[in-house]
Amino acid sequence: MGEILFLAHRVPFPPNRGDKIRAHHLLKKLVQLAPVHVCCFAENAEDRAAVAEVDAIATSQCVVDRRKPLTLAGVEAVLTGKPVSITAFHSARLESWVQQTLSKHPIDTIVIFSGQMGQYVPDGFAGRVVIDLCDVDSAKFEGYAEAGERVWLNAREGRLLAVEEERLGARADATILISENEAELYRSRLTDPSRVNVQVIGNGIDAAAFDPSAVAPHAELQARKGPHFVFTGQMDYRPNEQAAEWVIEQLLPVIRAKHPEAEFHIVGRNPTARLLACSETPGLTIWGEVPDVKPFIVAANFVLAPLLIARGVQNKVLEAMAMTKPVVLTQEAATGIAAVDGEHWLVAPADPEQMAARIEAALADPDALSELGASARQFVLDHHAWDAMLEPLGHLVRPAGETRDAA
Repeated sequence: MGEILFLAHRVPFPPNRGDKIRAHHLLKKLVQLAPVHVCCFAENAEDRAAVAEVDAIATSQCVVDRRKPLTLAGVEAVLTGKPVSITAFHSARLESWVQQTLSKHPIDTIVIFSGQMGQYVPDGFAGRVVIDLCDVDSAKFEGYAEAGERVWLNAREGRLLAVEEERLGARADATILISENEAELYRSRLTDPSRVNVQVIGNGIDAAAFDPSAVAPHAELQARKGPHFVFTGQMDYRPNEQAAEWVIEQLLPVIRAKHPEAEFHIVGRNPTARLLACSETPGLTIWGEVPDVKPFIVAANFVLAPLLIARGVQNKVLEAMAMTKPVVLTQEAATGIAAVDGEHWLVAPADPEQMAARIEAALADPDALSELGASARQFVLDHHAWDAMLEPLGHLVRPAGETRDAA
């Protein structure tokens, strides 16, 4: 039985943002199957500090600093006819390490996390290739263009990424998407779906880590009257920034018209200049990066996820549900999670009056609101445990069912 090469676009430690959480759990599953060699990029001091954790779990590792400016990646993309998403993650050092590792070790399977890393699979590799695209990135960029944001650049990125996504699917023995909806979207964009083995592995949640009974609420939020509405996420990610802007500009004024002490809390690293420019808005607090988002979630009356552009499964939603918090979200953010509106969460269109009406009705019935939160946690326990989510991975990576004892 051979070994596994795992390529990820970010260090999968610490598991504190959506893509890193998924990569982290994929890696932990892979090391139960065979020795794993890990190659990934580090983007900041936190990533670099986590190299020791990669060492502890991997047979060998290569962590490369990703310092290429976006402008340089853009120039390279135009000159080579490639997507910026690909050139931004190209590294000669990483490419060389992959080639050396394949020549020195009995690697029979390459597992790719995120489409940016598919460029490192050598044309002559004869082993098995499994790629986790997570979601259809090309459709996300097309959505940006359709919304009028940097139309030419985003339309180009969407078009070229669609070509790369099809190439990777045809190259891989199995191509994983994060939900049935994403899988259907991906298939619908292929010129020859019969050439691609599409599989679905959903996102999980560590329900013990997000047990509300084990977390003290954030003292400052708890001391304020509220109601409190919390939004979590990486705040320089455009869909998150866009959703937060919508709450600030449209939803918050409607809610505060009836609840003058209502507060909206943005909790997440790297808030953009556009968001920070709104920091004097009445009822708004931008917390930025915090040691732990869980005390903010526990102290909230609602967690909001009014995403206008969303791909895959939203970890922020699963985390809030696991902590028994009522989640108010758009249909876009609900995609990929089979929860029921009114039973596990509250779905509303991106219309401030309609979303505020659902919130107002929920506030008027505290018992029903508490029941909604309890049902949400039970849904996560029943349907989104990581062990259950990742059980199919072993059969994709080792079709014959060969495993080894975990190190």
